[in-house]
Amino acid sequence: MRPKAFVSWSSGKDSAFALCEARRLGLAEIAGVVTTVNERYDRVAMHGVRSELLDRQIAALNVPAIKVLIPSPCPNEVYEARMADACAALKASGIYHIIFGDLFLEDIRAYRERTLAALGMTPIFPLWGRNTQRLATEMIDSGLVAHLVCLDPNRTPASLAGRRFDAALLKEIPAHIDPCGENGEFHTVVTQGPMFSAPIGVSIGQTVERDGFVFTDVIPD
Repeated sequence: MRPKAFVSWSSGKDSAFALCEARRLGLAEIAGVVTTVNERYDRVAMHGVRSELLDRQIAALNVPAIKVLIPSPCPNEVYEARMADACAALKASGIYHIIFGDLFLEDIRAYRERTLAALGMTPIFPLWGRNTQRLATEMIDSGLVAHLVCLDPNRTPASLAGRRFDAALLKEIPAHIDPCGENGEFHTVVTQGPMFSAPIGVSIGQTVERDGFVFTDVIPD
């Protein structure tokens, strides 16, 4: 019997495709999504995606959502305390599993397993260990549409900010960059794909540099 699970929803391609694969592989019944939101800027933490666009994604997923508000900057103990509160709410509703889009970073997976175990919950990793070049192509071929909303200019050319995550981009990015950006080279926002009931119209806004990262504002139409 498939467990009910919430998806750790970053607004980007990996969490979106993990949702799809969890469904396709019969790993879990998707019961909702949980997202950390920067309470100072009212944007998805790290990705910098507007809450309005996140709300459009949630509507297109047609599932319940929990927004975990965190300060900026956010000490790890505050993050863990607020996530613990969210997990307590999930367990109260009978949810004991969370789906993550992690690909190959062992330390991140170990951290999730350790912290969730302490809370009486279990992580699921539908994309774990896949070849990221092939995985990136699978995402694109599935009809997933995403744009680069945040990048580390020390690892990724700033000129790629705002670009669509597509076959042309995969050919253009330097060889040292993971095709899925798993090492933190870049983050995306998804606006179309098999996980959504309908595409989300967006326009590409201003690009700015803040706190050592380059952010592009993707604005819902």
